[in-house]
Amino acid sequence: MFRDVSSCNTYNYGDALYWDARYVEEGGSFDWYQRYSSLRPFVRNYIPTSSRVLMVGCGNAVMSEDMVADGYEDIMNIDISSVAIDMMKRKYEHIPQLKYMQMDVRDMSVFPDESFEGVIDKGTLDSLMCGNDAPISAAQMLGEVSRLLKPGGIYLLITYGDPTVRMPHLIRPVYNWKVNLYIIPRPGFQRPEGCSSSIKSYLEPIPITEKGLLPAEFVLEDPDCHFIYVCKKDDMELSSATTYGLTVDLLQ
Repeated sequence: MFRDVSSCNTYNYGDALYWDARYVEEGGSFDWYQRYSSLRPFVRNYIPTSSRVLMVGCGNAVMSEDMVADGYEDIMNIDISSVAIDMMKRKYEHIPQLKYMQMDVRDMSVFPDESFEGVIDKGTLDSLMCGNDAPISAAQMLGEVSRLLKPGGIYLLITYGDPTVRMPHLIRPVYNWKVNLYIIPRPGFQRPEGCSSSIKSYLEPIPITEKGLLPAEFVLEDPDCHFIYVCKKDDMELSSATTYGLTVDLLQ
C-alpha cells in the first residue's frame, strides 16, 4: 500500500517543525475542507452532544468552538504543533469544554483505552498520507483511534481521499469498523443548471461495493468533493500486540 499522492505537494505535512513555522507565519484561524455548519448534520447524527470527543489535528480551526456553541460538552483537541496548541489554549482558556494538548496522533498513549465516544479527523490522516512512510503512519494513527474509541464509538473522517485510497486503510479486520460513506461538494460549488439533485442527497449514505468502492456507474457531481467516512467501532478490542503485528506486516 503506497502513499497517496493525489493531492500532495512538496511540504512535509507529518513534520511538527513545518506546522510550527506555518502557524507562526499565518496566525489567525483556518478550517480545512469544510466548516462546522456543513458538517453539522453528520456530527449531530452520529456523535451525541454528551459524548467525550477527540479532535485530532485541531490546528487553529474554529470547528471545536462551533461545536461547543452547538451544545457539545467535552472536546479534547490535539495537534502535533506546540505553536498551534499554545495559541489555542490562550484563545479558549475561558471555555472549559475545550481542552488542548500537544500530541502526535501516531502515539496517543497518554489516553487510556476506550476514552472517547467520538473522534473527528478533518485532514489529519490526509497529512500523514503525504509522507514517505504513509502506510506505517496510517496504521499507527488508525490503530490508536480504534484503541481510544469506546465500543459503538464513531471515527468521523473528512478527507479528499476517495474510496480507492482510503477504504484499504479503514476496512482492516483488526479495527472491526462498520463504514458508511457520504460525499459533499466543496464550499462554493455551484451545480450545473438543470441538475435535479438536492442537499438531501448529501445526507444519504453512498452505496458501495463489497470491496468498499464506489459503483462503476457512479458519477461525482463535484470532482473536487470531500468524502466523509463514518466508522463505527463494534464490540472488539484492539490489543497492543495486534497493533504491533499490523505495523510489522506493513514494514515487510
